[in-house]
Amino acid sequence: MTVILTEKAEFRLRAFLRGSATEETNNATKGIRILVKDGGCNGYEYGIEITSKLQPDDVVSQQGNVLVYVDAKSAPLLEGVVIDFVEGVMDSGFKFSNPNATDTCGCGKSFKAGDCSPKGVPCS
Repeated sequence: MTVILTEKAEFRLRAFLRGSATEETNNATKGIRILVKDGGCNGYEYGIEITSKLQPDDVVSQQGNVLVYVDAKSAPLLEGVVIDFVEGVMDSGFKFSNPNATDTCGCGKSFKAGDCSPKGVPCS
């Protein structure tokens, strides 16, 4: 499972992780969950959450100083995705470049993969 964070994305995510520190959080396992869910204009929508809870089917990787959690259902749709952080006058945020996407929307938060229905299952 390959999710690649650019240097800028990793820096921003580290800042979010530091800013969300609480006494109840296990900092050794604290990271981000990258997921795909049904929705958006094209069928699938990206999501990023802060977590320290490993789920039984998670694929975990380390990108620089950031732990990355991806559930098994989302993993095939995120294989090879590059996540960057862009800053601009009109738009700032995380940008996903997904080699599995056959179509994307203008906002960059939604994508379609193959001819699959939006069920969050791998496309063949």
